[in-house]
Amino acid sequence: MEKFGKSQSVKRTEDVRFLTGQGRYVDDIAPQGALTGFVVRSPIAHGEIVAINADDARDLPGVHLVLTAQDLAEAGLDVDMSGAGVGNIDGTKGAAPLRPILAQGRARHVGEAVAFVVADTPMLAKDAAELIELDFNDLEVHVDVSLGGAELHAEAPQNLAFNYGLGDKAAVDVALAGAAHVVTVDVPDNRIIANAMEPRGCYAEPEGDRLHVCVNGQGVWGPKKDIARVLGIPASDIRVTNPDVGGGFGMKAFSYPEMMLVAHAARVLGQPVNWMSERTEAMLSDNAGRDLVTTATLGFDAEHRLIAYQVETLANMGAYNSGFAQFIQTELFSKVLPGTYDVQTVWMNTKGVYTNTTPVDAYRGAGRPEAIFVLERAMDFAARELGVDPWDLRRKNFIRPDQFPYTSATGVTYDVGEFAKVLNRAEAEGDRAGFAARKAASAAHGRLRGQGLCYYIESILGDPSETTTVVFKDGGAEIHVGTQSNGQGHETVFVQFLTDHTGIPADKIAFVQGDSDIIPKGGGTGGSRSVTVQNAATLATVDKIISSFSVFLAEEYGVAAEDVSFDDEQFRIPGSNLTPTVLEVADIAAERGRDDLLKHSARITLEARSFPNGAHVAEVEIDPETGVVVVDRYTVVDDFGNLINPMLAEGQVHGGVAQGLGQAITERVVFDSEGQLLTATFMDYAMPRADTMPWVDFHSEPTPSKYNPMGMKGCGEAGTVGALAAVTNAVQDAVWELGLRHMEMPFTPHRVWAMLEEARHGADT
Repeated sequence: MEKFGKSQSVKRTEDVRFLTGQGRYVDDIAPQGALTGFVVRSPIAHGEIVAINADDARDLPGVHLVLTAQDLAEAGLDVDMSGAGVGNIDGTKGAAPLRPILAQGRARHVGEAVAFVVADTPMLAKDAAELIELDFNDLEVHVDVSLGGAELHAEAPQNLAFNYGLGDKAAVDVALAGAAHVVTVDVPDNRIIANAMEPRGCYAEPEGDRLHVCVNGQGVWGPKKDIARVLGIPASDIRVTNPDVGGGFGMKAFSYPEMMLVAHAARVLGQPVNWMSERTEAMLSDNAGRDLVTTATLGFDAEHRLIAYQVETLANMGAYNSGFAQFIQTELFSKVLPGTYDVQTVWMNTKGVYTNTTPVDAYRGAGRPEAIFVLERAMDFAARELGVDPWDLRRKNFIRPDQFPYTSATGVTYDVGEFAKVLNRAEAEGDRAGFAARKAASAAHGRLRGQGLCYYIESILGDPSETTTVVFKDGGAEIHVGTQSNGQGHETVFVQFLTDHTGIPADKIAFVQGDSDIIPKGGGTGGSRSVTVQNAATLATVDKIISSFSVFLAEEYGVAAEDVSFDDEQFRIPGSNLTPTVLEVADIAAERGRDDLLKHSARITLEARSFPNGAHVAEVEIDPETGVVVVDRYTVVDDFGNLINPMLAEGQVHGGVAQGLGQAITERVVFDSEGQLLTATFMDYAMPRADTMPWVDFHSEPTPSKYNPMGMKGCGEAGTVGALAAVTNAVQDAVWELGLRHMEMPFTPHRVWAMLEEARHGADT
């Protein structure tokens, strides 16, 4: 991998400032003396708004502004926050009800923004909020992921948001009717809350005739466009920045009402306004993840080859369409619907359902973890029902290496894959041969042990275009990128990549991101896009630098440009013993007044995206007396193609697995029948902790991608994509002999204990 990176495990340079408290997060850098915004939220899940009396709040000294839906309408704002919609089976579009910035006429979930207070201090803003009188007429509440019930929107009878179909239903029906074996399994996928380390926040401040909005999001260009639309001002009058961001996971990829309220308030008042979410507030208002129920049906021939696959899903949208909600469990789910298996007869039907709960949108993986969870649960369950080895069933149905490039039944073309090779490595690294002995040892201590496998494939998403700009100044260089780090280590990996290809010392490179005034265009972070698309743009920019610097040196020394060479560190000029570095050439150009050589930019578009894949092997041990599930061993073998920094790739896998294990073992959002969130603090919502996480044994088994010049594959979400099914299949394996067949995450002690008690009582009768 000489030309495309040295694949060295370089420690993250940004961690020094993060670990020493020097990170610059949005609440750290809010303007001195900024006013404080506070959101008044609905205390009920469903009700007509009879009246909002904010007179006493407005009269409180130190309160500068109180906004309601009526105030926004009178100001002429475009208040609709709705997201994009998919097409229905019948050719119509999915429902597109208004999602107002502030509740308009009706509140539809607990935590929906109803009013916005701006005051001198946080305490004063809260005091003013207490003075606002809200009068509702309660309406019937609908919280189940089922059609029917209390109707939330006139545009969505029966609360049907959309009815999406993909594939050939008739062909699947015929194939299933003629199949030697048909296996059906229900796969619930529990709702979770993203819970980024840093909750959402933003501030806005006038900058002359322009407006600066700083938001801890996943990119600047989406918010810039949305704020311009809502406020009705030219985008050129808005500057959006992202500072350091303490986690996003998809949840921060979208615009939220608070961003618009802060921006509007700053314009109205002519002063800086700051808003920062509290943790319970975040749990009530952040877009949630997952929350769907799927029935999967697989048809096999007599040799256990998969000949048909059908999924039928009900997906919770929450109370409104958020940014990409309708796309997550439809088009994004479909990207990897058939996974790594050679099956061309498929049918997918997903119905979106509105409920009186927080809106649901992207969470690490966005549709692909959901799809792989369903498929890998179904394949594992089918193997057990058919009495065959789950590993062998997968091997038999893998797409073979000689079939690539392979176009799946959902129209996605995989470029490369060595799935059996990766699985064989996982079998060895995970010590499958020693599992029987470990199971016996657990049994000797009265414990149940199970081993679970998931073979996943991921489809990288997001904008396929990106720009890299390199600016030479002050004896060093700046690299400007259009992605946005949320903690992934971009500052290290993008600088490292530029260093590898130019020889510029890393400590001489300044990393610049997240400023719409400096960076002309960018796609932000999401869909594991950053490493492939941004580095492809950097590679193109480096080519421009080397080409233009070669011409410049040729002119300086009177040689042909094609005779000037560069070895990734130094130029060589024929007839001379000079070996100038890139920075030395930039200094010479600056001395000659050649400003045209001090800034280089390239924009690229990848024609296709990469498909990371791999095997996760989990082993769990269950204490039947307490129901406690311990993930005792965890092995991952990933095909991420060529790696720039293996340490960072492994770190991404560890983090992704942690979030997958959290959903599988501890995390569960619970609403009561009135739509009240019962898990709105960390006392009630159980996050994974260090003592519940196993060591994740990571290995790389690369097959370089053909869809980008570096042979790379994205890795940011892969850990989560594989973890859900691996853990669930391990629990299934541990209890299969007890007759338990229905597995439903999360496997908390009480739920597992109750499941085992049911098995015991069943055995007694």
